[in-house]
Amino acid sequence: MVSNPILKRPAARLTELPGWAALRVHQQEIQHTPMRQMFAEDGNRFRDFTLKQAGLQLDYSKNRIDRSTLGLLAGLAEQAGLAEQIDGLFGGAALNGSEERPALHIALRNLGGRPIEVDGRDIMPEVRDTLSRMEKFTWRVHNGQWRGWTGKPFRDIVNIGIGGSSLGPKLVSAALRPFWNHSVNSHYVANVDGSHITEVLKYLSPETTLFIVSSKSFTTPETLANARAARHWFLQNGGEDSELARHFVAVTANRKLATEFGVREENIFPMWDWVGGRYSLWSAIGLPIALAAGMDNFRALLQGAHAMDEHFRTAPLTENMPVIMGLLGIWYHNFWGATSHAILPYDHYLRGLPAHLQQLDMESNGKSVTQSGEAVDYATGPIIWGGVGANGQHAYHQLLHQGTHLVPADFIIPLRSHNPIGHHHALLYANCLSQSQALMQGKTEEEAYKELCSSGMSNAEARKLAPHKAIPGNRPSNTIVFRKATPRTIGALVALYEHKVFTQGAVWGINSFDQWGVELGKQLGRRLYDKLLDPDEDVPMDASTAGLCQLFCDADDSI
Repeated sequence: MVSNPILKRPAARLTELPGWAALRVHQQEIQHTPMRQMFAEDGNRFRDFTLKQAGLQLDYSKNRIDRSTLGLLAGLAEQAGLAEQIDGLFGGAALNGSEERPALHIALRNLGGRPIEVDGRDIMPEVRDTLSRMEKFTWRVHNGQWRGWTGKPFRDIVNIGIGGSSLGPKLVSAALRPFWNHSVNSHYVANVDGSHITEVLKYLSPETTLFIVSSKSFTTPETLANARAARHWFLQNGGEDSELARHFVAVTANRKLATEFGVREENIFPMWDWVGGRYSLWSAIGLPIALAAGMDNFRALLQGAHAMDEHFRTAPLTENMPVIMGLLGIWYHNFWGATSHAILPYDHYLRGLPAHLQQLDMESNGKSVTQSGEAVDYATGPIIWGGVGANGQHAYHQLLHQGTHLVPADFIIPLRSHNPIGHHHALLYANCLSQSQALMQGKTEEEAYKELCSSGMSNAEARKLAPHKAIPGNRPSNTIVFRKATPRTIGALVALYEHKVFTQGAVWGINSFDQWGVELGKQLGRRLYDKLLDPDEDVPMDASTAGLCQLFCDADDSI
């Protein structure tokens, strides 16, 4: 248990705050004003609803807001204690109330030398020491000083982890593909489905493969199962027990279990209780990023995140990029009835962003009680989904444009490509802008009718078809642009979303840093696993679960 202070929330419930009622009234006042009208009446809308920071530019002009909306949202945030929560985040307050500990992922990229304490101890020396160890290890692998058991340099790095020990590093490794050290390839194994690790290892050589086992507790069943499979593969293909330590390193808080597995003490990198898994890519969990792209690029990643941290920590709420994005999400989720949010990166290298943000947002804010344990009487975390553009335009964008659901969306695109081929990037950029424009602008039935008539269709046919071609418009979106995907911009982008999620959790008064729903599944899973291995094991089950377990046990004789 840490001695860091636990912040107190305002005594009034969120829905009882004056700002909540004011936003209810405001939503009714502007709900029938189309965004295309707002643009027509305000020639400075783009200029005044755009913000630049840390190499990113956010255009939030295509939102259902007028010039008073942001002030009203900021007023609610102030009444909910957002500013105090931000100070608490950077000051080491125990924001994770149910586990009585701070959430200090910001310490992992604290490059300003500011001390950060946990239980009265400055943790920055340990953070800097870990970065130094990562740098030395990465240098040795890249320069052939750390080699496999036959003396060959490593060619493949396989990260074995799940959840935050996989999604974040996998996203960033792919995002930084143009910066990879080309002597080393990076692979990720997370799924406990045996097909995953089988397909990864099928084309690798045990002589030139290095495994990173990432698990805070070193007891995560899926990770341990895959780690044991990797060890078995190594030993069955020429490796010896005595050489195991050359090929396995670990990132964990449980040094004892890691050494029992076969990892040498000096090859264990730390994890800390004050960093949640989904916020941990900036720590030694990011070792596969460093091995893929180099430690200089990993430090640049931290620099970009630190720049966004400082902006979030110091900027006024109405000029604060993560706060603005977070409050806009609250605006739609709590006052317009939206239940999901789409993440649409128009960059092949950022194709892993929706999956990472799914965990970041839904595991953080998928809560139904406040920090004090009271049931909420308002919606909290949205469903996060999405995919890479322009592929999605030929799949789910139809629902965004003409479906019955209101789905706010974030379009994310670089101004320049790492791989300029002909006019590809101009076409991609045009696709991105046209989608956000169409969502905002739409097309009225009358406009569709006139368009059909001008194409030569008869009036009767045009009247019949026009309702099908009408697009409501007025669908909100943000657009985030940056010159090119670099380590700094990727660091700033991921930190932007971390702080957006924090903003929303702070206003909602929920704990964004625990995940007890995940823990229940783990607990039940362990019992069912025992039952499947030993059908005589006495495990309490409902009729459905019992029947499905029996199918597994009788698979050879049933289906």
